[in-house]
Amino acid sequence: MPRLNHIAIVVEDLEAAVPFFRDLLGLPLKRIAEVPAEAVRVAFFPTEGGEIELVQPTTPDSGVARFLARRGPGLHHLCVEVEDLEGIMGRLREAGVPLIHEAPLVGSDGTRYAFIHPKGAFGVLIELYERPGRA
Repeated sequence: MPRLNHIAIVVEDLEAAVPFFRDLLGLPLKRIAEVPAEAVRVAFFPTEGGEIELVQPTTPDSGVARFLARRGPGLHHLCVEVEDLEGIMGRLREAGVPLIHEAPLVGSDGTRYAFIHPKGAFGVLIELYERPGRA
């Protein structure tokens, strides 16, 4: 069964947002990392059912920066962990669902991922995520 890997929240200022989640909500801060391929800095807070990921754009022309300028801070995307990323992408294509990535991208940790365009997912940006060794 697919599992919710994380919920991503876009923020203007990571340093200002982290204390709310860590100190006021009591969520443990797992790590803060730069993701140059996506032009973002992220902070991860593990929960029992996955993670909360705070996302701050690092360049004014990135997709996350454009999202922030259009919609402001808040929910950015849901990430669903899957076992057969290419199979699911093929099924989505056959159903006419628009994808942002036509082929999976590979993260620095070997995780493969791709995004479904919100137009095809009832207004929600959805990331599909396949851990290394599952392809």
